[in-house]
Amino acid sequence: MPLTDETPSVSPDPHALWGFVEDQWDREIIPALERYIAIPAKSPAFDSDWVQHGHIDQVVRDAAQWLESRPVAGLKVEILRLPGRTPVLFFEAPATRADGGDAVLMYGHLDKQPEFSGWRAGLGPWQPVIQDGKLYGRGGADDGYAVYASLTAIEALDRQGVPRPRCVGLIETCEESGSYDLLPYVDALRDRLGRVALVVCLDSGAGNYDQLWMTNSLRGLVTGTLEVQVLDEGVHSGDSSGVVPSSFRILRHLLDRLEDSGSGRVLPDIFHCDVPAERLEQVREAAHALGDEVWKRFPWACGQDGGFVLPMVRDPQQVLLNRTWRPALSVTGAEGLPPLASAGNVLRPRTAFKLSLRLPPLVDGATAAQALKSLLEQDAPYQARVLFQPDPGVASGWNAPRSAPWLLAALDAASRQYFGAACGYIGQGGTIPLMNLLLQGFPDAQFMVCGVLGPQSNAHGPNEFLHIAYAKRLTASVAQTLAAMPA
Repeated sequence: MPLTDETPSVSPDPHALWGFVEDQWDREIIPALERYIAIPAKSPAFDSDWVQHGHIDQVVRDAAQWLESRPVAGLKVEILRLPGRTPVLFFEAPATRADGGDAVLMYGHLDKQPEFSGWRAGLGPWQPVIQDGKLYGRGGADDGYAVYASLTAIEALDRQGVPRPRCVGLIETCEESGSYDLLPYVDALRDRLGRVALVVCLDSGAGNYDQLWMTNSLRGLVTGTLEVQVLDEGVHSGDSSGVVPSSFRILRHLLDRLEDSGSGRVLPDIFHCDVPAERLEQVREAAHALGDEVWKRFPWACGQDGGFVLPMVRDPQQVLLNRTWRPALSVTGAEGLPPLASAGNVLRPRTAFKLSLRLPPLVDGATAAQALKSLLEQDAPYQARVLFQPDPGVASGWNAPRSAPWLLAALDAASRQYFGAACGYIGQGGTIPLMNLLLQGFPDAQFMVCGVLGPQSNAHGPNEFLHIAYAKRLTASVAQTLAAMPA
C-alpha cells in the first residue's frame, strides 16, 4: 500500500523516548563502540588478508550478538556470507502496526579506514578514549554506531507501544572499499526486503552539532593508480638528467590535463554537471546558517606569514558548492619516492600516484573512469610508459529525490524537539555507493540520509571522533521519524 500523508500516526512521548535513548547510549552503546574501536577491522582495500586476520568477522559477530540481546519481539538476526565476499549483517524487526507491509531499510557499515598518522598524544586509531563528550578512535563515527543506533530507535518505540513499520537492517563490511560486494547481497535479499518505503542511512555528516542535518546529495568517486615509467632501473642523476625525462615531471604534465594547478579547478567538462535550482537554494540556506565555519572547521596549519593557511575560496556558498557539486582531485599516496633520508642523487625509473577524483552527484562514475583513463594515457610525453588503473568500486554520486511533505514535517519536528532548531539540508563531499543503488531499486522510496560526522570529527584521518550528545539526539530523531511514517 503506498504511503499517504493523510494516514494518522501515533506520536511517542518525547521525554520518555529521550530518557530511554540517553540511558541506552550510556549503558549499552558506548561500551559496545569502545570494544568495536579496539578492533582493526580495516576494509579489504586496506587489508588484503582480512579473512585470515578475522577482524571483520569479529566486529560482525559482536554486533550480531548485541542485536540478539535486545528485547525486540520477533527480531531476526543473520550473518550472511556469499562465497569470496565480505559478510553482511542482516536484521528484521516485524511491523507493530496493522498495515505493516512496506519496509524501512536501515543501513550502516562496520569496515574501517586504515590507521593514518598524526594522532594526538594519548589517542590512537584502535584506542577508544572519551574526552569532552567525544569518543575518539577509528570507525566509531564512520559508522560503527549505526547498527546500534538503528535498533535502539526501534526499541524506543516498542517500549512505548508506538506502532511502527517493518524495519530491516543491512550492515555491510565493504563500504570503505567502494561497496563492490554489496550488490550481490541486495539481489539475494530483494524478496526479503520487499517494498522499501523509507531508507535510513546513518553514514553521513552534519553541518554543525546544533540541529538535525539531512544529506541531500553525495559526490561520486573514481580512484586509481597513475604510473609513469622511463627506465628499467635508476641511474646517476648527474649523468642522466637533461637527457632522460623525469618520471615525476611527466606525471605533473599529465595531471595538468586534468587539473589547473593554480586554482584547483578540474578542467574537462565531462567531469562537471549543472546544479539543480533546488540544491542551489539549499546551499544558500546552509551557507547562511553556517557562515565561515564551513571552512574554518578544518585543522589549518600555520602559514608562512604566521597566520593560518587559507582555503581555496572563502565565500561560504562557493565553499559548499566546491565540496558537493564540483569535481575535485586529491593525490592520496605515492610510490617510487624514497624517504628523504635515503634520497640520493638518482634519477628514479618510475613514479606512481594514487588519485582520488570526486565527481558531482549527476556525473556517471563508469563514464568518468573511462574518460579519465583515456585523458591520462593518450599521447604519452616522450613515449613514456603511462598506465592509469582504476580501482574496483567506481561510484556515481547521488541526488536525493524530492522529500514527501510528511517526511519534511517529521524531520523538522524531530530537530526542534531534540535540538531546539530547524532541520538543515546539506550536500556531502563523500560517497555512499548504496544510495544510488537503492534509488534505482526503490524509486518510490523516501530517504533519510544523515550522520554524526560534523566539524572536526575527521573521519578517515587522525583524531576521528563521535560527538556523543549529537549521536543521542540523532537516534531519538530517527525513532520519532519512524513513528511519523504514514501507512
